[in-house]
Amino acid sequence: MDHRPETPPASGRLERYFALSERGTNVRTEVLAGVTTFLTMAYIVLVNPAILGSAGLPVAAVAAATCFAAAFASILMGLASNTPLALAPGMGLNAYFSYTVVQQMGVPWQVALGCVFISGVAFLFLTLTGVRQLIVNSIPHYLFAAVAGGIGLFIGFIGFKDAGIVVSNPATFVALGNLKDPSAALAIFGLVVIGALSVWNVRGAMLIGIVVTTLAGWALGMVSVSPEPYSLEALTGTAFQLDLSGVFGLTGSHGLGLLEILFVFLFVDLFDNIGTLVAVTKRAGLMDKNGRIPRLNRILVTDATATIVGSMAGTSTVTSYVESAAGVQAGGRTGLTAVVTGVLFLAMMFVAPYAQVIPLAATAPALIIVGGLMLLPLTEVEWEDPLSAIPAFLTVAMIPLTFSIANGLAFGITAHAALKIVRGTITRTDWFLLVLALLFVVRFVWMGAA
Repeated sequence: MDHRPETPPASGRLERYFALSERGTNVRTEVLAGVTTFLTMAYIVLVNPAILGSAGLPVAAVAAATCFAAAFASILMGLASNTPLALAPGMGLNAYFSYTVVQQMGVPWQVALGCVFISGVAFLFLTLTGVRQLIVNSIPHYLFAAVAGGIGLFIGFIGFKDAGIVVSNPATFVALGNLKDPSAALAIFGLVVIGALSVWNVRGAMLIGIVVTTLAGWALGMVSVSPEPYSLEALTGTAFQLDLSGVFGLTGSHGLGLLEILFVFLFVDLFDNIGTLVAVTKRAGLMDKNGRIPRLNRILVTDATATIVGSMAGTSTVTSYVESAAGVQAGGRTGLTAVVTGVLFLAMMFVAPYAQVIPLAATAPALIIVGGLMLLPLTEVEWEDPLSAIPAFLTVAMIPLTFSIANGLAFGITAHAALKIVRGTITRTDWFLLVLALLFVVRFVWMGAA
């Protein structure tokens, strides 16, 4: 008789590794959450190649690199930290890479990729030496709530913009778009579908709503697919093309400009990542009772590693995505959500140009609803106390208004430090807070002089 222990089923192994029951979830919910996160992030497969392509990078190669970097980073995040946080090349930093570094400053894209690589190494060094953790722990808890709320408004604003419900206006900056426009009308339809499913407590409401809205867009002829010729061999156009000798001044003559580039890559990604991390883990209920993030070191090491690998594949800085909140809202509570998202990005490497079958009008409603639901943590701010209310408001307002999580954190932390000094409650334990505030002031002066 064979007394060898039976091999546990795959679902049992997943249960134990990701502690699904402990976090009140299951495999089905995590898979749905991962798909939801992927669908809200899939636009990067089209947008990132378009932005970096304008800097001279081969578009097909960037498409493959984008999928590979997002897959590697998300899977590693899920396995290493058991957190439902997905990563991909960051919006904003890719525009800085292309339009400022390459086109305005005249830095070859290979050298720019070298700068991304060095910034990733710097991230890793700051993490292993405890500096990044020190930064997270120096942020007051009420600002965590403000960051989550500010990112909620940010996500919602992105959704309204993608849908065409909110448009730019030269007189008022923003205005109501044409709701009769097919894209806006389709997004409103999706908003109704997801909203109705949510109030009926239907599992996977976000995913179902995105799929239904996409099908409606296809039926109305609003989705046109015209993929470019593509193969996985395209990745060789950017893989390992980074130029480290150019970064260190052994070739070229870009001088101190490269230090500025490294500083921006380091600074913006550092605080964008912290802001997103705080918002997503708080929304998922993963913070402990003291407001600390479990396995923070693993999360930050993964983020740094992802940037290094992404630069070698041929894309700009890889960072955590606020769209991860959509998966959390769909029930994602463990790293299995991130793994599923990563696997889908890996599969997308084979069909990258077909990502356009999901219109922005289909994912925009999910972002709008998730944004609204992320405002809940704002109830934790003591709004009657100016010491917390003023920095919290500045954080909440500046994130969507400047289109930057880093800027919101900068205003909030600087205001908090300044008000503590004015009130006379600053102590020796606040030394790192003061260092951060000073760095932010220097950053604002630098940006103003640029």
